Amino acid sequence: MNIKEQAEKIITDVAAQFKDTNYTTSPIAAKQYNFEVSIGEGKSKVKLLVYFGKKGIKKILQGNSSSELYKNVSSLISENSELDFGENKIDEPDDYIGTDESGKGDIFGPLVTAAVYLNKTTAAVLNEFGIRDSKTVSDNQISELAKIIKNTVGDNFEIIVISPVKYNELYPKFNNLNDLLAWSHLKAIENLSERSKCREVIIDQFSSKVSEINKKLFSSNIKVLQTPKAERFTAVAAASILAREKFNNWFKFNPAKELMLKKGASKSVQTQALNIRRDFGEQKLKEIAKLNFKTFR
Repeated sequence: MNIKEQAEKIITDVAAQFKDTNYTTSPIAAKQYNFEVSIGEGKSKVKLLVYFGKKGIKKILQGNSSSELYKNVSSLISENSELDFGENKIDEPDDYIGTDESGKGDIFGPLVTAAVYLNKTTAAVLNEFGIRDSKTVSDNQISELAKIIKNTVGDNFEIIVISPVKYNELYPKFNNLNDLLAWSHLKAIENLSERSKCREVIIDQFSSKVSEINKKLFSSNIKVLQTPKAERFTAVAAASILAREKFNNWFKFNPAKELMLKKGASKSVQTQALNIRRDFGEQKLKEIAKLNFKTFR
């Protein structure tokens, strides 16, 4: 039985435990690197993910850890198998760089890429503070967590900000968002690796372009691990928070702050962008918006 088959058997056995209970279970979903199943009770829901790879099998329970559902499911599973719960309880390198970005799906604002270097000591400190993926943190909490990260790691972080003006200059040269993202990640990695002397990097798998990053760093003896949901690694989660903070600050301090620009790319954001172009002209829009979005084409 290979490791993928082992992972499938584990999650199948776990799902079977809930067959005759009051809980509901979703069909088991097979992903590229893991299997997953959702377990629910009324409106509450948790998700069990079983990852498989070169380092073995990793099991993670996602959800509100303070909820009764989470506690009950955790208890039922732990009676029958040894599982690691919580996204931070994973095997991390002793020291490594994690990178992530913010703003790629937003019409207004910059594209921000951040890289954070952690060793065992600083990773342990950030885990104590519950540093996690910025998408699970409110904007009000981002600033406080960013302060904790900066105080913990010192100068062992790098932030690349591509302003809307610069973005609109660069995009035609790359003609692809993933290519532009790869370039920004590469720049952040090279700068921080040179400063920290770290040669191991973990990055979220946003496209095959991460392989291009690996090729370009090969001569520098830098090893890049690309993996889905990389924010479960503390350094990547920390990078996501620093990138989000920088992105949020642009909205607070940019020259067009009086326009109360909206985040995202919803219909209301598109309407606001088109109204700004109508009222202030194309040049104004180029200063505050990414013009590669379909709305403008």
